[in-house]
Amino acid sequence: MTSAYTGRDDDGEIVACPDGPFLVRGNVEIVLPDGTPVPRTRRTVALCRCGLSTIKPYCDGTHKVTGFRTG
Repeated sequence: MTSAYTGRDDDGEIVACPDGPFLVRGNVEIVLPDGTPVPRTRRTVALCRCGLSTIKPYCDGTHKVTGFRTG
């Protein structure tokens, strides 16, 4: 099963931003806990880590207002 982002043979990369989201770059499949693939149309996406985004699993910047810290 592949994500909607296709046509690239590049390796994927996940970067944890300090006090912010996970940046997912490249050919990485993202799935929900039930196994449903998450639609993806861009090469780089930001995934929520604070749990408060209104567009989960994607980040909407809420971590900045709430003072989320990664410790």
